[in-house]
Amino acid sequence: MFQGSMVAIVTPFDSQGRFDEEKYRQLIDFQIENGTDVIVPCGTTGESATLNFEEHDQVIRVCIDQVKKRVPVIAGTGANSTSEAIELSQNAREMGADGLLLVCPYYNRPSQEGLYRHFKAIAEAVKLPQVLYNVPGRTGVDMTADTTVRLAEIDNIVAIKEASGSLTQVSEILARAGEKIDVLSGDDFLTLPMMVCGAKGVISVSANAIPGRVKNMVQDALEGRWEEARRQHLELLEFHTAMFIESSPVPVKTTLWLMGMMEDNIRLPLAPLKPENLEKLKGILKKYGVI
Repeated sequence: MFQGSMVAIVTPFDSQGRFDEEKYRQLIDFQIENGTDVIVPCGTTGESATLNFEEHDQVIRVCIDQVKKRVPVIAGTGANSTSEAIELSQNAREMGADGLLLVCPYYNRPSQEGLYRHFKAIAEAVKLPQVLYNVPGRTGVDMTADTTVRLAEIDNIVAIKEASGSLTQVSEILARAGEKIDVLSGDDFLTLPMMVCGAKGVISVSANAIPGRVKNMVQDALEGRWEEARRQHLELLEFHTAMFIESSPVPVKTTLWLMGMMEDNIRLPLAPLKPENLEKLKGILKKYGVI
């Protein structure tokens, strides 16, 4: 249902730490003009963990309004409380989102049965296509292939953003449930290997800054131009790695600031890049012609 180059778009803040709606609208247009297939607001890269409920809804609403149905919008509405996730998801549905991105509950460390019941409850409460998001490095829990395969039986659970870093886990999901659930890469540097196995695209951090390049590689892979896709994958590897030189989204927001596209503002507990990492990032961005 959802495939191609999708961006986990950043949430820009002004110097007072407030949501910068004007810059956000400009970033959305930049993405669509450069071929991005899907916009994903309020993911981890959008600093969803530091948005209050009102801001969360506002960011999604502005995104949907600016996109104007030019591409699908998958709203990040996950939470570590099932009832809160349902409330955020219902709000997104009412605002006109095309789908939902639902991260595994963080901090709680639920069992696999708890994960299954959490996602099943959201799917039953909100009839929108749902993309699960497995990112154990952030949440403290890894949703196993067994659990994903169980959830694939639910009609409106249509995809999983896999960021476990395990190609074995990705391959097992595709082998057992590939006709029932799409797999999307959650790690830019693993997008091509995952697509070789059958993944349908990426929800990308790097695409915030280089949407056209990410789109080209993903499109080549989707259309079977594997040699060209491999060349681009290897060419972009250092850039992808640089976007995680410190905790995301700090490096990518710094990149967009250096590109003159937004202010370099993040919310605590995130902190600005260390000076030595800022200099290293600048060198890599100059190498790629981004600045």
